[in-house]
Amino acid sequence: MREQPFLFSFIESYFIALGVLIGGSIIGGLAAFLTGKPLLTEIVQISKMIRIWAIIAAIGGTFDTVYSFEKGLYNGDTKDIFKQFLLILSALGGAQTGALFIYWLTQEHASS
Repeated sequence: MREQPFLFSFIESYFIALGVLIGGSIIGGLAAFLTGKPLLTEIVQISKMIRIWAIIAAIGGTFDTVYSFEKGLYNGDTKDIFKQFLLILSALGGAQTGALFIYWLTQEHASS
């Protein structure tokens, strides 16, 4: 299996985190609505709860990242450490963008 270019992985990481956060929050909100809970409030709460899971899903699990850090530290290959750091930042950005979209969609922050 051929390794994909870094830029592809960087962009993919961003959009996976974005999709997991938005999709999970909206589908979870639908379940909350079906059980009689307030829809928009639950969507915001779910988006807060699954943010870390969106990041983990985007970087492909924690073991690959830890392995890359270990390889970079022990073999002196700082390029791998830097790439993993950028992938994590990309996933963080995607999750933050998804949370921002959820807040804009629900307008929950305006009701406080």
